[in-house]
Amino acid sequence: MSNKVAFNPEYPVIDKSNDLYGRANGLIPCFSQTLAKGPTQYVNGVAPKYLVRGKGSHVWDVDGNEYLDYNMGIGPISLGYAYPAVDEAIRRQLADGITFSLMHPLEVEVAEIIREIIPNAGSVRYGKSGAEITSAAIRIARAYTGKNKVLCCGYHGWHDWYVSTIARNAGIPQCVKDLTYTFSYNDIDSLTRSIDDDVAAVILEPVVFEQPKDSFLQKVADVCHARGILLIFDEMWTGFRMALGGAQEYFGISADMATFSKAMANGMPISVLTGKREIMKVLEDEVFFFSTFGGEALSLAAVKATIGEMKDKDVLSAISVKGEILREGYNVIAMKLGLDYTRAVGYNFRSMVTFDEKTGNPLALKSFVQQELIKRGILWSGIHNVCYSHSMADIEYTLSAYREVLSELKEAVRDNTVLKQLRGIPVQPTFRKTSEFNTKPKPRPSK
Repeated sequence: MSNKVAFNPEYPVIDKSNDLYGRANGLIPCFSQTLAKGPTQYVNGVAPKYLVRGKGSHVWDVDGNEYLDYNMGIGPISLGYAYPAVDEAIRRQLADGITFSLMHPLEVEVAEIIREIIPNAGSVRYGKSGAEITSAAIRIARAYTGKNKVLCCGYHGWHDWYVSTIARNAGIPQCVKDLTYTFSYNDIDSLTRSIDDDVAAVILEPVVFEQPKDSFLQKVADVCHARGILLIFDEMWTGFRMALGGAQEYFGISADMATFSKAMANGMPISVLTGKREIMKVLEDEVFFFSTFGGEALSLAAVKATIGEMKDKDVLSAISVKGEILREGYNVIAMKLGLDYTRAVGYNFRSMVTFDEKTGNPLALKSFVQQELIKRGILWSGIHNVCYSHSMADIEYTLSAYREVLSELKEAVRDNTVLKQLRGIPVQPTFRKTSEFNTKPKPRPSK
């Protein structure tokens, strides 16, 4: 009997998931196409590994178990799985074709929509992934400024210019590694100390979970303007979630370029680079950035429909209300139970449950909570990615599950049995931290 979104008496049976997992071993490196979906981010032995269907805020695994999902495809599902208006737009376009030998009208229509809602979107260019479009922004910044170095803060994909800053950077030439440096969020001095006359661009995620303090984002913009450096906002997470116009609209901060993907097409693969027209003009005959699938029509139809729904139904306000209830509800439960080592932090549209280092093993605590939520039909990796289809009943059920699971966690911590109660391999760390998540600037070589 498959599990439902309910207080199930047993953990889900995941035999088919495990069979596929065994077949993938050695065939697909790391098993997954993206680390956040892979087996290291879930209790291996309890959590499902393969999903086959989604509807609204719920998903079903290959064994038929149903879950209330708070990962939402790791961000792209903003309206909900199989959302009727978007799926119908895709079907209508599919009847006419997917990609063509000449340009498609949707390329113009969607660009006009984006120009209307994204600040400083004088020009618009399409891609297929966030990594691709941020790399394009870096190339444009170097061409426009005639400089080479990049300062970054956050996560910006898998391409050489960024991944050179992390430990997992084999295969990248040293000369590339020497061109990218990092600075710390809410530490303007770490940025200014990193700047020299060869810095072309500063790129950062405007927010992850930490709130900007002491006008940090405005100070970053001011420093860039004063030094002739282009400011790029990586809005993969903030775009079409924090506000329709992204973090630029939300904070009233102007960036020279901004990159978007994830939530704008409700799951279809597309990314967008926007920027001031005088900067983006280098794409006319100086910078080469072209892609066969850049104008693929199914994704463009999905963007048009998704943004239309967001505007017509005030989607982001609804997400914000439900997200706030969920985040604050978690904190009230933890406070009433006296759990001073866990809280939910971040924004209404996206929050994260944290576990204090003072417990000795925060990943073990996260694994325990994840395991027990899975038993109750909730697919959770510590993040609340709230979509429009999450209902108030979903939120209320989640909070009731939290009350039960956190009570069990309190007892397990008291008895020092957290690890003993795990029924699989605990969640493993990733290279990305979520607080103080950037390294300090690399020292510049002495002359």
